[in-house]
Amino acid sequence: MSGATAPAPRLSVLDQSPVGAGFSPADSLRASVELAQAAEELGHVRYWTAEHHGSPGFAGCAPEILAAILLGHTRRMRVGTGGVLLPRYSPAKVAEVFSVLASVFPDRVDLGLGRSGGPAHDYPQRVRAVRVLLGLDSADPLAAGETGLVPPVRPQMWLLGAGASSALLAGELGTGYAFAHFLVPGPAREALASYRATLVEHGRAGRGGVLAVRVVTAESEEQAEALAQSVLLWRARKDLGEDLPLPSAEDARKHRWDSLEAERADVRRRSLVWGTPEQVRERLTDLAAEHGVDEIMVNTLTCAPEDRLRSHELLAEAFAGDVRAVRA
Repeated sequence: MSGATAPAPRLSVLDQSPVGAGFSPADSLRASVELAQAAEELGHVRYWTAEHHGSPGFAGCAPEILAAILLGHTRRMRVGTGGVLLPRYSPAKVAEVFSVLASVFPDRVDLGLGRSGGPAHDYPQRVRAVRVLLGLDSADPLAAGETGLVPPVRPQMWLLGAGASSALLAGELGTGYAFAHFLVPGPAREALASYRATLVEHGRAGRGGVLAVRVVTAESEEQAEALAQSVLLWRARKDLGEDLPLPSAEDARKHRWDSLEAERADVRRRSLVWGTPEQVRERLTDLAAEHGVDEIMVNTLTCAPEDRLRSHELLAEAFAGDVRAVRA
């Protein structure tokens, strides 16, 4: 389907708080606050903070803390986690944290849950326990081995995934579902279709699903290509066991790629969208139509925070016209 005729999707942000070479994790976290404020002014639907541990390239190791900070620095936009790695935590603690957030910021909090970070054999049971504790399911909290606290104000729950299992669980439970296209694009259509079919099967009223896509744009094709090469070099190195901060576009330009790096970069190109704002808008509109979603969650990695902010601004201009009109 052509991006010229397909309806444009709504935009959101998945923020991994990337750390660029020459920048500190503190710089990256402060940049996340600035980006969240800009995203709200640009009219984005939601803003999610990711969870990573022990990675020099990402500063976001406590998504619920960062989400709380961003909720306090924004006024209207939904803010949440993309996501809390549930195998690492007690369901009771997760429920308590998000009941507090939802009580202070009603109708704005998204609880996104992921299954990585530890043994995941009991992940479905953990998700169900969180739902019971938050009062999202009518079951006895003690059946989950927890003491229940049902808050008067509840977050909206989402499951995150890159395959079929979380899609089926989300459909069964009636939660939102976000597919990580930026990790592995291949199964996206099947997973989202399975999610929607399972919603219908269980009589649930879900939200249709969200596609999380890695994107970078700039004023010119040349600039966008330079930023994309930085991302591809970082990702190729990470795939090969060398986890580093994101290189600058200049360092990526000067880099002499070895055969293994080039091979990994070729694979990762499939999960990265880049170009001028108009080119990226058309591609994202096509992706939304192909996958049956009306919301794209944009994940942008750059070495310099100002390049990331500018990429989001340019994309908003391409989708909604003049940024000044959106802010008005």
